[in-house]
Amino acid sequence: MAKPQKSDLAHNWTLDESCVFLNHGSFGASPKFVMKELRKWQDILENEPVRFYEKIAPDAMLNARISLAKMLVCDPEDLALVENATSGVNTILRSLEFSAGDEILVPDHAYQACQNAIDYVTTRWGAKVVTCRIPFPLEHADAAYDAVMSQVTDKTVLALIDTVTSPTGLLMPFERIVHDLEAKGVHVMLDAAHGVGMIPLHLDQLGASFTTSNCHKWLCAPKGTAFLHVRKDLQAKIHPLTISHGMTFPLGDTTRFRHEFDWTGTRDFSGHCSIPVAIEGMAAMVEGGWPAIMKQNHDLAIQGRNILCERLGISQPCPDDMITCIATLPLPGDSSGGIPLHDSDPLHEVLLEKYGIQIPVWTWESPKGRYIRISAQLYNHVDEYHYLADALATELNL
Repeated sequence: MAKPQKSDLAHNWTLDESCVFLNHGSFGASPKFVMKELRKWQDILENEPVRFYEKIAPDAMLNARISLAKMLVCDPEDLALVENATSGVNTILRSLEFSAGDEILVPDHAYQACQNAIDYVTTRWGAKVVTCRIPFPLEHADAAYDAVMSQVTDKTVLALIDTVTSPTGLLMPFERIVHDLEAKGVHVMLDAAHGVGMIPLHLDQLGASFTTSNCHKWLCAPKGTAFLHVRKDLQAKIHPLTISHGMTFPLGDTTRFRHEFDWTGTRDFSGHCSIPVAIEGMAAMVEGGWPAIMKQNHDLAIQGRNILCERLGISQPCPDDMITCIATLPLPGDSSGGIPLHDSDPLHEVLLEKYGIQIPVWTWESPKGRYIRISAQLYNHVDEYHYLADALATELNL
């Protein structure tokens, strides 16, 4: 099989040219101009570290928050810059206090790392995890909404809700869920790991208690860049995972929230300092900027999913309006295989070693089956999904 064509924009990335990279959703991939900006900030830091941390970094971090706030339609003062969305979720969980019998609502499509954090916290406090089962495949977004809302009781104090689910790639009806849960007095912790740069987010209008999202995924910022948004009325309750000097700094004209999150110790801020260039540079790649990027990636993900469904004889597991830039499909045949971070699925290894295709393959219990998840980013081309479909048809004997 001849290797597929690449996108006209692929030259902006340093991705291995021999690899058909269909897994942007796992860790993202930063274009060349972002890596150049990152190294610039690393040089500035090392050129005069004291001056950087005391004079340069505060303004650069503010600039990063302002750039993000324009995309997120929120007050930059409500944003904290953290390393990843999982850290954001942990920050909230470790800050809040719970009582015995309190219920935390978690869909069964939640990211396992966040599920682990909730299990840890509920065990410490004697609280209870309530898991809501979201069907997959499903015919419409109402099924996901109903699954969540049906589990709410007078003991529900917090709900972890995804914008886009990691294992199943479903765009949740999160705006409606957030509105209705918050109206019931339930705090929503919005896990938007797949969020900024993938879908429009208007955080002030949304009204979630807490929102966290990765910048290294769909914004294509450097690794280890993310944000945590905390609604103003809740900021006094939230503290960073690392308690440092900010807890006792004189306030001056700022807030304790700002002091605590802006300084948690010596760390490399160069990735966060690069966020404005990532936002602006990506927008400049496509006429129409970020709205056009989101639409282009969405349309390509739909094309890729449809190609795979037709070639492999798979029914579409969800409607088009529940797809963003990633799509998960159940594979026909045997459901055996490994799971990510444990045993690698043999099919994943075959696709990588024999065909040069990088894509996640795993088994999952909800419902039990073997799955793949495709991603679509500006460097991808529709030919790559045809190539994947042919490889899968060959290896699955279809």
